Amino acid sequence: MTGRKFFVGGNWKLNGDKKSIEELAKTLNSAKLDPETDVVCGAPTIYLDFARSKLDTKIHVAAQNCYKVAKGAFTGEISPAMIKDCGVNWVILGHSERRHVFGESDELIGQKVAHALESGLGVIACIGEKLDEREAGITEKVVFAQTKVIADNVKDWSKVVLAYEPVWAIGTGKTASPQQAQEVHDKLRQWIKTNVSEAVASSVRIIYGGSVTGGTCKELASQKDVDGFLVGGASLKPEFIEIINANA
Repeated sequence: MTGRKFFVGGNWKLNGDKKSIEELAKTLNSAKLDPETDVVCGAPTIYLDFARSKLDTKIHVAAQNCYKVAKGAFTGEISPAMIKDCGVNWVILGHSERRHVFGESDELIGQKVAHALESGLGVIACIGEKLDEREAGITEKVVFAQTKVIADNVKDWSKVVLAYEPVWAIGTGKTASPQQAQEVHDKLRQWIKTNVSEAVASSVRIIYGGSVTGGTCKELASQKDVDGFLVGGASLKPEFIEIINANA
């Protein structure tokens, strides 16, 4: 045993409405979920309050993004303070869609990580290479650079979960093989050991994201450095329960 508590996050992305969220909450609330797994649902901003009110307290809620300051003239943004005010205690930062669709830089993601942690939120910090980067053989270079910017902004690692999501595997139906995932997770842990500390390397949870399904989750979960999942589409379906229980 690694001593690291298994962690499964569901990223709902831009999906759901009150009716479907209420149905999903009923399904999750009545399901038998592995008590040894942390479960977090990433709801759209406008439904954070609603999701928090409908989900059982054993299930945590995350915002999918936030800004780097507490308040001000930043139209359309939300802050960690607002997230916490809704009873929500996690945020997903640096997701590849934020990086590649919305053009967020490493620097901005680092600033967001620092502010979210200072505000007392837990952070699911995402990293991962694109297909052309993997094919060019620079996966490590890319994910180490992304991890460094995150690490430079973390004081307390107990509030951070690192999510490795190879961009080519997100929503494409392509999953990194369990061996590919394990290889990157192992290298990330080695990087943290060298650049942060051995204690953080052995305790920080590194989760995998990228087309995780009920069918692929068991073998991925059995890899020694895969400490859970960040699940996209499957987190909106009852099969999310299977994924939560993958390590049971």
